[in-house]
Amino acid sequence: MKPVFEWSTTARPDRCIVELYDSGAYTDDDAALAASESQTVAGNGSHIYIRSLQPDIRVTVILRLWSSPQAPAVNVEETRPVALASPTGELVINQFTLGPADTVQLPQPGSYEGHASWTGRRATADYYERILEDAEDWEGEQFTQAWQDCPTRETYTFDLWLIEEEPR
Repeated sequence: MKPVFEWSTTARPDRCIVELYDSGAYTDDDAALAASESQTVAGNGSHIYIRSLQPDIRVTVILRLWSSPQAPAVNVEETRPVALASPTGELVINQFTLGPADTVQLPQPGSYEGHASWTGRRATADYYERILEDAEDWEGEQFTQAWQDCPTRETYTFDLWLIEEEPR
């Protein structure tokens, strides 16, 4: 079975955080933000926080919408159940204090449930730490190139399905 909708973007995990929320329903949540420290992905139903282990190398966020519930992904570092309400159908992928990285229009506004999974999180953080250890006299451009040359892609995938349509 193929997803009914698939989309991806990249974002810089400013202060190690990437956010996902409905464009008309921004509600920050200190408890969910704190929970992301131990859970990697945490939310309050309308706002999801993704916690990277490094603040500079861009991460990939993949959104897949399915017509029915799916089993959690396999061959990933970990998975977490997630819920996300999107009354407008427009999601924002935000780089914490840097601002939005991208937006996406969902095919259907409403409430979604599903799973978040990730790969490359630890390997990207290990690469990041190795570069910092080896780069005492580096300039900004050298860091930029090193971040772009990371051999591992840190990826967060959200497999979601609609559980309740938003009234139009």
